[in-house]
Amino acid sequence: MIKKKNNEQQKEAKKHLDFEEPLKLENHKRPITRRDFLGQGLIAGAAAVLAPSLFGLTPKKAMAAVTEIDCGIIAGSSNKIPFICVDLSGGANIAGSNVLVGGPAGQLDFLDTEGYKKLGLPSSMLPSLAGQTATLDEGGTGLLFHADSALLRGIRDIATQETLNNVNGSVMCARSSNDTSDNPHNPMFGIYKAGANGDVVSLIGSRSSDSGGRSIAPASMIDLSVRPTKISSGNDARGLIDTGKLAKLLPEGDDAVNVMKTIQRISAKKLGRIQTSTELNQILECRYLESAVAASGDPNRTDIDADTVLQSVFTNRGLTMDDYQKTAAVSKLVINNVAGAGTIQFGGYDYHNSTRTTGEERDRQAGRQIGAALEYARLQNKKLMIYVFSDGSVASDGTVDETGKGIWKGDNSSTSASLMLVYDPNGMPQIANNNSQIGYFRPTGSIETSASVISNNVDQLAEAVVLNYMALHDGDVGRFSEVLPNHGLGTTAADLDKLIAFQPIA
Repeated sequence: MIKKKNNEQQKEAKKHLDFEEPLKLENHKRPITRRDFLGQGLIAGAAAVLAPSLFGLTPKKAMAAVTEIDCGIIAGSSNKIPFICVDLSGGANIAGSNVLVGGPAGQLDFLDTEGYKKLGLPSSMLPSLAGQTATLDEGGTGLLFHADSALLRGIRDIATQETLNNVNGSVMCARSSNDTSDNPHNPMFGIYKAGANGDVVSLIGSRSSDSGGRSIAPASMIDLSVRPTKISSGNDARGLIDTGKLAKLLPEGDDAVNVMKTIQRISAKKLGRIQTSTELNQILECRYLESAVAASGDPNRTDIDADTVLQSVFTNRGLTMDDYQKTAAVSKLVINNVAGAGTIQFGGYDYHNSTRTTGEERDRQAGRQIGAALEYARLQNKKLMIYVFSDGSVASDGTVDETGKGIWKGDNSSTSASLMLVYDPNGMPQIANNNSQIGYFRPTGSIETSASVISNNVDQLAEAVVLNYMALHDGDVGRFSEVLPNHGLGTTAADLDKLIAFQPIA
């Protein structure tokens, strides 16, 4: 009995595996699919395979005979402007206290005193008074902010004046529902359809969702074959190009890529045995080829810790990278064309807690994140478009606190607005059609919902962002109806001109 017990103990001891040690094939079929490789620990990160197990399956002849399909994966193929969404979840203030809004004639078509009070500005801070407006640029010709805007302060905390002199923007006066994820704010799928694509991945987002943020994407734009990859930290970014042990085992030439392509070919053969659509087969096969491209890449392209330029954006201003992981990771990948477009989502913008202090702090933090992305774009000599939005907004009853501004008393969708910013290293982007403000506010401080097609329709607001992105690229507006064939922005060039804020820069 004792001997039997010892044998059982020895048998149990043999079953123990160290952490991350690959699972052997005991009681398992030979791995065939990527799921098999992942489940047995033979593949890691973007996809790496331990060579001894794989080469038993893939002779050199098979590796040489890999058949590739067209997945549109061509390194450096996208010549579109990098695009970043900033999703401020909860209903942040953008209009009035941050970006100036006015009546039908634009930002300087001032509202009534009561209207600005609703937007958090007391009579002593009315935009009509001397010294109460400001611009990002030194020349004072760009988008108008309130002079005491916390968002503007945050942008200036990080971005140098050299950067800001080449930034312009437009405020979009458009209503959205309060504090809900159901607003179809996020235009990233439309941006992808317009041509934005990355060398390694198409779309990224800091949240694991179909849009990459909290607000959803318009249903008409969604293409789940390019669902955003979650990137919320430096580790996530590095994981896009993570070949595990494969790169060390196969350091020469294209061996690592050939291994990944062989996996694709094996899985494609298995897919042929089951009834699936041609489209589904291609999507699955492309996932393997994307991993192959990643395996051939330079890991430093995704390493925020190895990027001294990115590090300097924060450390030179006394800030820690830990507080800006999401912004740093998404900015690095998008601005360097590793990804085509990205969303950075921040919570805590439902700040109507009967103070103004909380909102001011959150707005300044949002500004710092925006400023960091703009500054990094300048240092990389890259163009950049940033779209800032929130689900609904807030309103004040005029009561002020120690900040001297109106406290936020509650949600109010009628005070909503979104913001587009564009950076061009070659000079300040020029406004088209006098559209530094699209739509307008009533004198009472509420959006005029009949002002434009976007004023009371969030789907069409997102479509207008895609339109403005395409307008930055010379000649692309003519393709808009092909990119979004079911859009609701109008049928004529004059209809679209009412919504285009920027002249081409690319």
